[in-house]
Amino acid sequence: MQNTIKFIATRAGSTWATAAFTSKRPTRRQALAGILGLGLGLGATGLAHAATPRPLLVEVWKDPQCGCCKDWVHHLEASGFAVKVYETGNAAMRARLGIAEKLSSCHTATVAGYALEGHVPAKEIRRLLRDKPPAIGLTVPGMPVGSPGMDTAVYQGRKDPYDVLLIAKNGNTSVFQSYR
Repeated sequence: MQNTIKFIATRAGSTWATAAFTSKRPTRRQALAGILGLGLGLGATGLAHAATPRPLLVEVWKDPQCGCCKDWVHHLEASGFAVKVYETGNAAMRARLGIAEKLSSCHTATVAGYALEGHVPAKEIRRLLRDKPPAIGLTVPGMPVGSPGMDTAVYQGRKDPYDVLLIAKNGNTSVFQSYR
């Protein structure tokens, strides 16, 4: 009579690795190979889970009636960010973050300790997070047509030039990226 010995490791209902032997009794080599296979399978799966980054959270303060803010939020989500929206307006948050009124726009956000004001492209947010400059954050003052959230069909493909500005800790700005 033969017995089948099967080793299965699971997590949340998903099978990670299996090892099976069909014999009266597994040899020492078969048993060690099975244990090693399970260890490698579990390790590889653990690494895969660890290597899958969670989306960065962007918190956004905006007026509940603002449509372009909603479009900017969709731009961020489509670019892989997680977004939490506060429909309370943004003036108080902008002031709290130290963003001057002359740099203002219709929404204010934070991500990983940085402030974001206005229609900042996701590409520039990723660059900011990669380079980690000592700064308050980024701003696209006003609401330039063609910037993310201001680029819907209602604008009929129009794209006005604009600059993404880096806001230094002292409040000074410099051009981070120009869009022409």
